[in-house]
Amino acid sequence: MRLKRVLGATTALTLCSAAAFAQDTTITIATVNNGDMVRMQGYTDEFTAQTGIGVEWVTLEENVLRQRVTTDITTRGGQFDIMTIGMYETPIWGANGWLVPLDDLSDEYDVNDILPAMRDGLSHEGTLYAAPFYGESSMIMYRTDLMEEAGLEMPDAPTWQFIREAAAAMDNDEEDINGICLRGKAGWGEGGAFITVTANSFGARWFDENWDPQFDQPEWAEAVTFFKTLMDDYGPAGYATNGFNENLSLFQQGKCGMWIDATVAASFVTNPEDSTVADHVGFALAPNSEGVEKRANWLWAWALAIPAGTQQQDAAKQFIEWATSKDYIELVAENEGWANVPPGARTSLYETAEYQEVPFAQKTLDSINAADPTDPTVEPVPYVGIQFVAIPEFAGIASQVSQEFSAAYAGQQTVEEALEKAQAITVEEMEAAGY
Repeated sequence: MRLKRVLGATTALTLCSAAAFAQDTTITIATVNNGDMVRMQGYTDEFTAQTGIGVEWVTLEENVLRQRVTTDITTRGGQFDIMTIGMYETPIWGANGWLVPLDDLSDEYDVNDILPAMRDGLSHEGTLYAAPFYGESSMIMYRTDLMEEAGLEMPDAPTWQFIREAAAAMDNDEEDINGICLRGKAGWGEGGAFITVTANSFGARWFDENWDPQFDQPEWAEAVTFFKTLMDDYGPAGYATNGFNENLSLFQQGKCGMWIDATVAASFVTNPEDSTVADHVGFALAPNSEGVEKRANWLWAWALAIPAGTQQQDAAKQFIEWATSKDYIELVAENEGWANVPPGARTSLYETAEYQEVPFAQKTLDSINAADPTDPTVEPVPYVGIQFVAIPEFAGIASQVSQEFSAAYAGQQTVEEALEKAQAITVEEMEAAGY
């Protein structure tokens, strides 16, 4: 790939001035195997050419990445100079002193241009500890041609009840089209995240105000039963093991009438080089259940952070400034088009005339702005977070709970049994943690 534009003049001069003393420096970055991250790796040689800083990538599936970086930072293993983490880990790890504060980024970088929702979610007590490569919420992506054939019109803000009706109408076994594709894969950030926001939209919550687990309440039973029935009837075979990347592939192959997932997927389902249905994709807000005000949308950023134990702190900061800058966005836009830039991180992107013409840009921003981590559920809760609970114990608990739900989706146990186990697991772990 021949790159037409690499960096703005100011940033380029800054990076070039560092090349003289950085010729022998190599940094190691752990990242997730999502499309935008893979795309970033294709531009890394330009960063090295400008700075003299080499980059080695460790690219992992999402669940594996979470395990590797968590183990490395808690044991001070020192394997990575930059870690790709998110809004759950960043404030907790920052508070523990495990991350390098990003409080001295250059004026040209313009920290204040980061969307407030992303900046706040990646900070602890006002200090930024990770820079967002991209930000996201969740929304509905659907086949406009199949919706039209079904004689239906997607509302801008549909209910789950409409989604079920539409899934039934678009499901077509003869043509191998599933009415809907959703995450069922175990993992707190995979299927666990999706069933949590689905439960929010049915009026459920993880904990009440006294930190008592709520899986024994009827709202959870209604949400999980609805999800399983919907997917059993109109989802793909083996949906219990499908996560983001598996559903993305299915949708791109034309095998899904609808897909509700991360807003960042929009550029990949509308790219004709990758998607067979690129010209027939529409977007809508994530659904809610009738009579429930909360929608099944989340708030997340995949962000770059520096573990406190690195010996390459300066080089790591240079890379983060480069990869999450306005100039990087313009670099991708010039080479691959505005629809393919990393979304959801910077205010200036949504003020750019060219980006405003991208069909999913406004819906992404609307979804992000509609997500409030401080008010995630219908009933009050003692925690912050929409698809996660921002306490250190959550990742371990939710990983176990998501495994029970996936087992129910796979028919290995009933929904009732999964919820009973989820309640028991959570009660035990929370009591052990002293809540």
